Amino acid sequence: MAAGKEIRTKIKSVENTRKITRAMEMVAAAKMRKAQDRMRQARPYAEKIGRVAAHFSQAHPEYRHPFVVSRETTRRVGLILVTTDKGLCGGLNTNALRLALNQMKAWGDAKIEVDVCVVGNKGLGFIQRLGANIASQITGLGDAPHMERLIGPVQVMLDAYKEGRIDELHLIYSRFISTMKQEPALRKLLPLNAEEAVEKAGHHWDYIYEPEAKSVVDSLMVRYIEALIYQAVAENLACEQSARMVAMKAASDNAKSVIDELKLVYNKTRQAAITQELSEIVAGAAAV
Repeated sequence: MAAGKEIRTKIKSVENTRKITRAMEMVAAAKMRKAQDRMRQARPYAEKIGRVAAHFSQAHPEYRHPFVVSRETTRRVGLILVTTDKGLCGGLNTNALRLALNQMKAWGDAKIEVDVCVVGNKGLGFIQRLGANIASQITGLGDAPHMERLIGPVQVMLDAYKEGRIDELHLIYSRFISTMKQEPALRKLLPLNAEEAVEKAGHHWDYIYEPEAKSVVDSLMVRYIEALIYQAVAENLACEQSARMVAMKAASDNAKSVIDELKLVYNKTRQAAITQELSEIVAGAAAV
């Protein structure tokens, strides 16, 4: 019964693995609800401040913020890549990294250099293996992102745009569609296309500034970018927990199927061994 013992050992191993995946599935489900609530709370603010920023940039024509001024040529771009710190979440990171790789190849073909700000350990490892220029990075955000930790790496990219070291700033993250569906998204952050945003709103606003318009608009534009980054990170976290829950459920179901198949093989092996022993006993009795 050496083969039978090996099968029993393998069944026990798969059962232990299934216990782990079941536990991870339940933990991800609990975290997913909190992440989705955080993401849904951040969405209205990000959408509203986007509209306000667009109107602000058009309501004071004598002062135009650098974030709304388009450059004549694009020689270098900045990319903020948002990924997860941990794996075991299906193809979530793979899809986002594939989108980033294709976009970076397109920029490379156009002779455009790229500076990358990486959020998340998985993206950091990918960009390091790729050999791209990493301008700033942040890892270990945990289950609840804090704007205080995101400000530093993001500010590096904003300063680079203000100083003219990059001509555009783009954002890649995973957008939450539903618990079963997440898709990578590419968004152009800078320069802000204010005309398009105002056109969608269908009307123009004007403001009375206190203090002067420059200080108000400068502060608002920075908060606008920070809000978009926070929203992207919140969506990415919701996607991570949803994808991990689905992946762990699939792993648990597959483990159960493997266990059932192994038990069937074990029973057949055991039955064959018993049949062989009975045959030997019958043959021995007949010879006597």
